[in-house]
Amino acid sequence: MDATIEKDRTLSRKTILHMFTPLTHMSPFDVNMALDAGYEHVVPYTEVTLGDIGNLVQDAIFSRPPDAGVATGIFLAGKDAELALDMLDAAKKAMVPPFKVSVFADPAGSFTTAAAMVAKVEKTLSKLHGRDLKDARIVVFGATGVVGYCTAVIAAKEGAKVTIVGHDGLVRVSSIAASMGKRFGVTVEAADGSTDLKKTDLLQRSDVALTAARAGVQVLSKAQLSSAPDLLVVADVNAVPPAGVEGLTVNANGENLEGTTIAGIGPLSIGNVKYKTQAGLFEQMIKAEKPVAFDFQDAFALARGLAK
Repeated sequence: MDATIEKDRTLSRKTILHMFTPLTHMSPFDVNMALDAGYEHVVPYTEVTLGDIGNLVQDAIFSRPPDAGVATGIFLAGKDAELALDMLDAAKKAMVPPFKVSVFADPAGSFTTAAAMVAKVEKTLSKLHGRDLKDARIVVFGATGVVGYCTAVIAAKEGAKVTIVGHDGLVRVSSIAASMGKRFGVTVEAADGSTDLKKTDLLQRSDVALTAARAGVQVLSKAQLSSAPDLLVVADVNAVPPAGVEGLTVNANGENLEGTTIAGIGPLSIGNVKYKTQAGLFEQMIKAEKPVAFDFQDAFALARGLAK
């Protein structure tokens, strides 16, 4: 084959992103993000199981020559952090070198949102208190959800002393803490936050409080925050009223909460970094010279450089 013809074919190849979710619908947010980041074609697949991943990945890798691997991407969605990571592992195992494609896991945007939240907290601690995440006492409310789960793991891997809180008692959150330890080799404590008194006690023993509960649920009150003398930073990802943290504005970017010396980080400040992180990882996939694989650790690496 003429070398010029082969070069022209390579240059004309379309960038294609296959988007897999175990849910009945693919997130329109993720579809929009991928297209705006530069993918020319985005194809959603719904109700995908872990057992489907191998065959789907191999269909994608063998339909194009090896040098087109960088023009093909796979995105793993859903609402389960551990399942997404299992799917990422399955996708990697399904590659048959030199046939490989890029893979990016971000279920419910949790990996990039968690990365953004921890990066903003790290930046705020550094700017206001000259310290980093190591040994910071961080309490995470809403850690049974995907964002809270990933937030806790990222912070723990950075050396923070992390406690995840169960709003319904200790049983479920203890199981989740154990699974984090087994999977990621981190130490995460579990705590009962089923009453206001218990939440107040946890705040009084923390440097940082993170809330990632479902939208429209107030987790922490002004009175509870005011009673926590050591609390330095509080951050929330809930942009739907009421705020997860009473008195925290959606645009808060390190300003003190009224009547306290606690720096607040609101959901739109976090969301700005989250948006840039997810877009940035998609762009890196498109521009990569060889196939890449991204999870929450890659998201955090990018987010901490974007946080201001």
